Amino acid sequence: MKFVGAHVSASGGVDNAPLNAMAIGAKAFAVFTKNQRQWVAKPLEAKTIEAFKKNLETAGILPRHVLPHDSYLINLGHPEAEKLEKSRNAFIDELERCGQLGVDKLNFHPGSHLVKIPKKDPEYEEKLMEAELNCLDVIAESMNLAIEATKGSDVKLVIENTAGQGSNLGYRFEHLAHLIEKVEDKSRVGVCLDTCHTFTAGYDLRTREAYDETMDAFECIVGFKYLMGMHINDSKPKLGSRVDRHASLGQGEIGWDAFKFIMNDPRMDDIPLILETIDESLWPEEIKALYALVEK
Repeated sequence: MKFVGAHVSASGGVDNAPLNAMAIGAKAFAVFTKNQRQWVAKPLEAKTIEAFKKNLETAGILPRHVLPHDSYLINLGHPEAEKLEKSRNAFIDELERCGQLGVDKLNFHPGSHLVKIPKKDPEYEEKLMEAELNCLDVIAESMNLAIEATKGSDVKLVIENTAGQGSNLGYRFEHLAHLIEKVEDKSRVGVCLDTCHTFTAGYDLRTREAYDETMDAFECIVGFKYLMGMHINDSKPKLGSRVDRHASLGQGEIGWDAFKFIMNDPRMDDIPLILETIDESLWPEEIKALYALVEK
């Protein structure tokens, strides 16, 4: 069974998110548990936590179908020690907040190496590979430190694949596999596939053959046992453009067939399938349209 929703607002308090999800007909949702544009937030109050859990029950949404997203300010691979430490502390706080709310996942972008290498440099490829590998190892270390700091928690660190824009890592399935390999407690790690990011990173989804080839590669390199959520987005940029710009479903370069494949793929059962499409007013319609793709 599929559980589709969207990244809903937490305006007025994170406890409002389940009700906002219910209002659009969602069976799952994503949310920021704090203001994602600020490093520090006041601790969650007991009444907020209680209201969040109560509203989840009211909405009929299970905690495992909630996929909170951490702040975009966090870079677990930052090359500067002070900023890396700041990111790590903020990430641990985000994990703790998820635990307090009773949800078992935290979705995050891996990180960026921020190294500027001129493409005309004759050693560009070698230097880029070195920068990426070094950064991936720093990200893995950050993940291990966060897991150790939240020992006893069941909140999983869910790595989101990226489009590869700028110096963002996670755009290759091999990057995700590298991080998982380096994480010591693999029971605390998972992956979220974003359809737009997957497509613009160069993995096609538009035809049955292309979809199967991409998903076979994911299984071979990463493994579906680690898939714990998806972001369902069409793409404004073309295949392999390495640009992250979402489009409403059916209004981008991916088209509807890919979403039909996903909605009929049993490997995507019982995980949150989250819309991050650009027109929030279309979310109720898009949710219904996705469920309508399910073959009886």
